[in-house]
Amino acid sequence: MAASPFQFDNTYARDLPGFYAPWKPASVPSPSLLFFNLELALELGLDPDVLNGPEGAAIFAGNLVPEGAEPLAQAYAGHQFGAFSPQLGDGRALLLGEVIDRLGRRRDIMLKGSGRTPFSRGGDGKAALGPMLREVLIAEAMHALGIPTTRALAVAGTGEPVYRQRPLPGAVLTRVAASHLRVGTFEFFSARSETQRVRQLADYALARHDPELVGTPDRYLALLQRVAQRQAALMAQWMNVGFIHGVMNTDNVTISGETIDYGPCAFLEAYNPDAVFSSIDHGGRYAYSNQPLIARWGLARLAETLLPLIAGDEGQGALSKAIGQATEVIDAFPEWYAAALLRGQREKLGLQAGDDQEDRALAADWLTLLHHHRVDFTLGWRRLADAAAGDERPLRSLFPQPQAADAWLARWRSRGEGGQAPESGERAERMRRVNPAVIPRNHRVEEALSAASEQGDLAPFRRLLTALQRPYDETQEQAEYTEPARAEVTADYRTFCGT
Repeated sequence: MAASPFQFDNTYARDLPGFYAPWKPASVPSPSLLFFNLELALELGLDPDVLNGPEGAAIFAGNLVPEGAEPLAQAYAGHQFGAFSPQLGDGRALLLGEVIDRLGRRRDIMLKGSGRTPFSRGGDGKAALGPMLREVLIAEAMHALGIPTTRALAVAGTGEPVYRQRPLPGAVLTRVAASHLRVGTFEFFSARSETQRVRQLADYALARHDPELVGTPDRYLALLQRVAQRQAALMAQWMNVGFIHGVMNTDNVTISGETIDYGPCAFLEAYNPDAVFSSIDHGGRYAYSNQPLIARWGLARLAETLLPLIAGDEGQGALSKAIGQATEVIDAFPEWYAAALLRGQREKLGLQAGDDQEDRALAADWLTLLHHHRVDFTLGWRRLADAAAGDERPLRSLFPQPQAADAWLARWRSRGEGGQAPESGERAERMRRVNPAVIPRNHRVEEALSAASEQGDLAPFRRLLTALQRPYDETQEQAEYTEPARAEVTADYRTFCGT
């Protein structure tokens, strides 16, 4: 075993025995490093000279377990499309360990696609190259947009095919996260009535994500509230960039408030609040507009697992009180979400704080206008910044009738900003800093993944990734990544979970 380029400190393995299965990644015939995130490696305090080469390829493919790693498959359950599965777990992923980054933050290092585990449920535990590169693209785009997310450190080719509908090149992703604690982790032990283990898990989550709450009298209720507030803020950010996760099962709802699992995700183009892209979401449960509702539903499942801890050992009366307290938190979620959404919308509209009801109506009517005229969500907001600078022509060109937005624009101008005229260059620049020009357009993502998987050509992937890492730059170099797909392409677009 080689000296480790990682300085591991593995609290999950050390503090939570019985919450995982120790396991080793499968060996692969021909490791090759296809993507390495230099910026993230430096942020994590890693040595890129070691990792960005053959040794790194061996580590990231699973052939070499670095010193200090304690690979394990985490146990968790989950509500999947509303139906409870009491045992899911890491069926093709292994937590190698944890490192402390340069800012003092604890970060998980996990392999995804590293072979079968005790939780594989008949699967092969492997991953195809396309879905792993998709996770790189979307996660790095979300990071550049300022949205809490897991990130990709590396993708290694395995040199062997994986078999789905057809043979595909195999790959392993190395994912970095604040933690991989999920609502489903709590559900796993709660469903088994293992209250002491739920308590262990809650205490671990508090120490890791909310250390100032450790030892406080109402810490378990406070944990529920913190998770709910983080998820409320996250949902608002998703909605304000037109992101559709696609599979918001409770095993994909993180305690940290990070976005996790970029399977059948997609971004809106022509604005449609009922948009669904996932091929497995037949009833639209995880449609764009449903995401805040589903987040609240998932948090209610977390609340159920924490009720015995909130109540303590004070009997039936305490349990009734705990139910009331937890219900208050869940019922507060829509208010937290609405406040976070409005803060983001005000920034996107170039407005300072004002009358909440008036501004919510202004934002809602803008979205109705985009929906009615099937205007591209991203470009609609971006061209509004041009209007703030005094040039309404780019915005009007997005509408079938150029005058369609006149009445709304008049309201927006009159709303103004503390006496500052809407036609302000400074205001427009602030709007351009929060309204991206470049998102992961679905057709561009598919083009890049197809080139990589079918032709072994990573150049389109690399060019797209570079553009996504600069989402607010609107330059000639970026221009090809700002344009929507043709309507007929978008109408038939479907995403798949990638398993």
